[in-house]
Amino acid sequence: QVQLVESGGGLVQAGGSLRLSCAASGRARDSYAMGWFRQAPGKQRELVARISGIATTNYADSVKGRFTVSRDNAKNTVYLQMNSLKPEDTAVYYCAADFPPWGPYDYWGQGTQVTVSS
Repeated sequence: QVQLVESGGGLVQAGGSLRLSCAASGRARDSYAMGWFRQAPGKQRELVARISGIATTNYADSVKGRFTVSRDNAKNTVYLQMNSLKPEDTAVYYCAADFPPWGPYDYWGQGTQVTVSS
């Protein structure tokens, strides 16, 4: 079992920044990839960013150049730095861990609300 706990959400004005953290415990010492997802009201959940066990990163087009995903393996923590935030970034953000064999994400955090005011 792996437990994921997100933190760092909140209310910010457009153009501002937030940094989300996702702390993993349990089985987290194994190699795993981490994804950051978001879900806005009335919309489907979407993958925002992913980082592999060797720190290869991928981003949704909507956040490229504004968001940066990183990880600190010593702390079993993954971060999502969000800059130049827009009102359309408002959503509940979730982290999720993907263990081999790669496929559907295996574990999910509880989510943290990010609200960007115009």
